[in-house]
Amino acid sequence: MDENFAARSTRTTRRRLLAGGAAIGLAGLAGCLGGRDGPVPEPGVTSDRIDDWRQIDESESTVFEGSYGPVTVRALEHTRIYEYAPVADALAETIDASGSPVVFFATRIDLRPALDQLPAGVGRDRVMSEVETAATDAFRAQLRNAGIENVEIVEEGTTTVRSGHTATAWRLTGEYPIDGGIPLPTGSTAEIDRSLEIEARLGVWHDGTDVLVAGGAYPTDPLIEVFDEALPDSVDAETAVTELADAEAAEALATDPAAYDEDVSQLLISVE
Repeated sequence: MDENFAARSTRTTRRRLLAGGAAIGLAGLAGCLGGRDGPVPEPGVTSDRIDDWRQIDESESTVFEGSYGPVTVRALEHTRIYEYAPVADALAETIDASGSPVVFFATRIDLRPALDQLPAGVGRDRVMSEVETAATDAFRAQLRNAGIENVEIVEEGTTTVRSGHTATAWRLTGEYPIDGGIPLPTGSTAEIDRSLEIEARLGVWHDGTDVLVAGGAYPTDPLIEVFDEALPDSVDAETAVTELADAEAAEALATDPAAYDEDVSQLLISVE
């Protein structure tokens, strides 16, 4: 996360329906200060780092409808889900896996009627508290749908996003089971069957009109090490991946997790 961050303390599958699986968890996310009719605008990721990420899903739906005193409130969402294309492609080309443990999502939530039109006693603090609770639950659901298990929150703090607003921010951990076979020159196959340690980041903030929710996840060790552990000592993992796919695939799997962390952190604070 950026320098303002405070209080620092299954089987692989493509999971194309990430946003749909988390819709229930998004119940209660809201925050529009001004009225709006029609579709909720898509969340925008303004960092050019998104160029290496591939959108794999998008949803627009009513995720919540409930009564606050005499008023019925609806929360509408527009969510976009991405995977880090170089890693997803490298895994597909080497062990025939679909999906990736490197994912990112951005959601815009619009509350109708607007926040300032709600009955007395239903104030911004109460709504934002509900937003943050629901956002962490929804993010965990997103991660589960991406194949990431045993997700836990380990830190909570704040960060400043590029628009100047202050976001509540969380760091989470989890595990990503990965399995597959690496063909060997002998004609046999080296089997991969282990869980990757995962780190994730999440941010929630009010931009003066809507609530924005953004976050991503990535492995804490280079993926090439998983290949290296599965291969015989006589076979170099980078060489094997290059022969199975190409040098770009080997480079993607050898990516330092710090680079993923920087990508996710910068993408998160760039969402508008």
